[in-house]
Amino acid sequence: MEPVKAYDSCLQLARNHYENFPVASVLLPKNIRKPVAAIYAFARTADDFADEGSLDTKTRLVKLNAYEKELDHIEQGIPSEDPVFIALGHAIKKHELPVEQFRKLLSAFKQDVTKHRYDNIGEILDYCDRSANPVGHLLLALVGKNNENLLKLSNSVCTGLQLTNFLQDISVDFKIGRIYMPMDEMKINNIDENFIRDNQYNQDWKNFINHQLKRAHNLLVDGFPLGGHLGFRLGSEIKLTVSGGLKVLDRLQKINQHQFLYQARLNILDWNLVIFRSLLSSSPGKIS
Repeated sequence: MEPVKAYDSCLQLARNHYENFPVASVLLPKNIRKPVAAIYAFARTADDFADEGSLDTKTRLVKLNAYEKELDHIEQGIPSEDPVFIALGHAIKKHELPVEQFRKLLSAFKQDVTKHRYDNIGEILDYCDRSANPVGHLLLALVGKNNENLLKLSNSVCTGLQLTNFLQDISVDFKIGRIYMPMDEMKINNIDENFIRDNQYNQDWKNFINHQLKRAHNLLVDGFPLGGHLGFRLGSEIKLTVSGGLKVLDRLQKINQHQFLYQARLNILDWNLVIFRSLLSSSPGKIS
């Protein structure tokens, strides 16, 4: 299969997947849409191996290890028959993308299969450094902006978004046996897994969640300036993404004042406000 057809396959996967990803966004510079689609296709399919369906643990790890071998083949110059890796191999070679970032993603997906509790925030941040931050590193590499300062801002954005996702999906993750909350901080606040299982709510739970929300909020605010370094199109994409995350946190904070968290979805009015403020502001401020 020619790379152009492989890229088309990746774009189709990105557009059709139930979790919409801004691969096809008109804000992304045209010259990086295809490699971004290849990166997404790799991450999305690998993540599905870890999460989706009724596969047993052994089968999930076998599939993820096969992806690891495909990365080896890319480095060794061995052709692939998989459209995802045909496109990815082309993107890695053309844009000199660091293969170790893809390996980090795979290590996080493997961890999802085998580790379901996190003792402290350090363990969670380590997971974020492998499950989320590599995407930012790869995006910056695509546009030749992967200097130390921008990588730090990118890490704040990616980790902040990952923590926001964890807060949105507390009940969803628990149903598949996972808790992405620091267990030591739960204990300090006199709460345990029963609160999540039964959707319990009291002042202790409220205080615990407010602390988690503040941590994610601070990371997104710290990373917001990244958008100002990446040109109008990509910079606007980053600002819009961060502003959307902040709006979700704002919505979750309001929910947490009265009840156990549930998934906060933004409506069209919310998005209009997010777009307006993200494109016109040089700082995120407080979105409410």
